[in-house]
Parts: sequence; structure tokens; C-alpha cells
Amino acid sequence: MMRIFFVGLLMIVLWLNGSPATLAGVDAEELGKAVTAIEQLDQMRIGLASTLEGSPTEPTLDTFKAVCAPVGKKAKELATANGWEVRQVALKYRNPNHAPQTALEVQALNRFENNRQLQAFWQTDKEGVHYFRRIDVQASCLACHGAKNRRPAFIQEKYPSDRAYDFRVGDLRGMYAVTIPQIQQALQPSP
Repeated sequence: MMRIFFVGLLMIVLWLNGSPATLAGVDAEELGKAVTAIEQLDQMRIGLASTLEGSPTEPTLDTFKAVCAPVGKKAKELATANGWEVRQVALKYRNPNHAPQTALEVQALNRFENNRQLQAFWQTDKEGVHYFRRIDVQASCLACHGAKNRRPAFIQEKYPSDRAYDFRVGDLRGMYAVTIPQIQQALQPSP
């Protein structure tokens, strides 16, 4: 837990030190809170998915409800509690709601795809501050995101337009996209 906090704090300090003066008023505590929340969310995802490793049974809809659904629910809770927008976004998505919705999201995914070492980054625009954090495929993810012809039956039935398959361990699965709109005020020039 402390490791996540310090990683988040370090990212904020580095970002603020390398950012234009117009961002001097950005609330570092809010940014740190976002980093910490997303790191915890990703650890939750990894922990829940690890329950699938070595399982001799094929995942079912009940497995989905126990492993993947809680991550989406937690992301919604974070958004509501903090006034942020929190999304899981992927080019190879299963749920159409996870498709990129803006050019900025597509650019962010491409940036991660082109730089495997890049874990996260910030970007500002008229909407506020965006935090993008990569999601990598773990071995446990392959139970549902591996070879197309090995996907569990419930996925093939429930998601006929599924694109989230043929991944390998370490591939970019997608990203968390957080938008903090209240930062927008800090980006506007003062009178």
C-alpha cells in the first residue's frame, strides 16, 4: 500500500516539475489520489484474475461476476466518489463500452502500444487533466483472453462481436483512463 502511494507521489512530483508554468496551480494531492486509486484498482484486477490460474474448469458467467465485474464496479465507485470519469479502454475490447471514445484515447493507447516501458502518463486539455495507466495481460487473463477458439462458451454467446482475444502474457490489454475535470480551473489563466 505504501509502495503504491510513493510511486504515485513520485509520478506527480516528476510530472509537475516537467510541466509548463500554467500547471503550477494543479492540485498535486488530487493527482496523487488518482494515481493511488488506479494502482489499487489494478492490484485488485490482478488479484482477482489470479484466482483463475491453474483452474481445471472453464470460466463461466459466475466467474466473470466474481473476477471482472468487481473491477468495473470499483471504477464506477471511484468516479462517483471523486467527481472523475474513470474508464477501462481498449482497442481490442469485449464490451463495446470499452471502445475508445475520443481521439485522445486512441492516441494514448497507441502511445502505450509503441512504448512497452511506459506505465502511465498525464495529459491536459480543455476537459481537464487525463491520467492514462496501461493494463498488461497477465497469465491468468488468458483463461478468457487467450486464443479465439479457446474462449469460454459464455463469452462466445454473450459477446458475439468480441475483439478481446489472441493476447499473450505481457501484451497491452488496454488502459485505465481517468479525467479530472475540476483541474480545468487551474489551467485557465488568472485575471
